Amino acid sequence: MLDHIGISVGDYAKSKVFYQQALAPLGYSMLYEFKGEEAGGYEGAGFGVAPKPDFWISRGTPHKPIMHIAFQADSRAMVDAFYHAAIAAGGQDNGSPGLRPHYHPNYYGAFVLDPDGQNIEAVCHQPE
Repeated sequence: MLDHIGISVGDYAKSKVFYQQALAPLGYSMLYEFKGEEAGGYEGAGFGVAPKPDFWISRGTPHKPIMHIAFQADSRAMVDAFYHAAIAAGGQDNGSPGLRPHYHPNYYGAFVLDPDGQNIEAVCHQPE
């Protein structure tokens, strides 16, 4: 089981807003933010479901090759809401919400590219 993951982003301010909006439908919020001097030069934000962040972004050079990060959703409606929020926040479509039966019969996911081109997904494994 993973405890947390972090990625570097090219435009910290833009990515912070993107993730605040895109992850809100999944129950995520920005729980912590460190700004340079107070954290030994580290500038980053931690997102998650309170009380603990499990997804971090930090100012830096975006990862290459691109990463694929999938966030678990409790319902297909949450996947749909994630997708629409991420697109409204400036994400690029990389696979609209729908079943992906080649993974398994109940795999319902949506894929969006974040401001740096990272492949961000919300997925629900539950039947309707």
